[in-house]
Amino acid sequence: MILVTGGTGNVGGNVVRQLLDAGEKVRVITRDPGKVSFPDDVEVVSGDLAQPETLPAALSGAERAFLFPVFGAVEGFLEASKEAGLQHVVLLSSAAVTYSTPGWVGQQHLRLEQAVEASGLPWTFVRPDAFMTNDLAWIPQIAHGGVVHGVYGNAALAPVDPRDIAAVAVRALIDQRAGQSYELTGPQLLTQIDRVGIIAETIGRPLRFEELPRERFEEQLRRHGMPAPAITDLVEGLAARDGRSARVLPVVEDVTGRPAFTYAQWAAQRAADFAI
Repeated sequence: MILVTGGTGNVGGNVVRQLLDAGEKVRVITRDPGKVSFPDDVEVVSGDLAQPETLPAALSGAERAFLFPVFGAVEGFLEASKEAGLQHVVLLSSAAVTYSTPGWVGQQHLRLEQAVEASGLPWTFVRPDAFMTNDLAWIPQIAHGGVVHGVYGNAALAPVDPRDIAAVAVRALIDQRAGQSYELTGPQLLTQIDRVGIIAETIGRPLRFEELPRERFEEQLRRHGMPAPAITDLVEGLAARDGRSARVLPVVEDVTGRPAFTYAQWAAQRAADFAI
């Protein structure tokens, strides 16, 4: 039995589906089982990482687990996992932990990695860089005027598809690749301008990227509830990559044996979301 936390998310949902496709028994822990829908083969149990008393029942009989990063709430899970005899935990971390200056986000993930290591449980860390699904935040702007506003439009990233992140995590769970860390990128360097263009081609509508003053962009993010340290990480990260090349890593293909999904393939999969 493999326990999946964060099973309703972009990565966790794909982990669930791919584990089922591989013939594994899957259990998902969620705060409100009545509000979520999973395939019939999935065992759904009530629980919350922030409420350690709910975890022993969810972990009972589980051999391995996919751990979604909940800042400040993994220690109880790790303690319950040791008591339950869990054999392997695969943590969804972040490539930011590898940066020379990890920033606030990287530090949060680094603390999680350190807690997992200190637990003594066999572990694997999956460290994706920017998610392609981050660009779903553009949907309201695309729906209302077709102009995506942002900063550092020429900053080059190699965003990764959550299906690929999940595929690496699933391989680690099935093979129990303990003690390994996988830093993941997508297969292409793309600027925000490039990505807006790919979405436009996918949905057959004219779209464009328009630069905003940095202060105005940061204020918009604050109004949407993003924590100030995360805003700083995001904007400074884009500034550092403006007009520069980023790394493109072959890890997804190395681990899974197939090419990573391109941005165009991801946009085609999410075309209905962008075409509203």
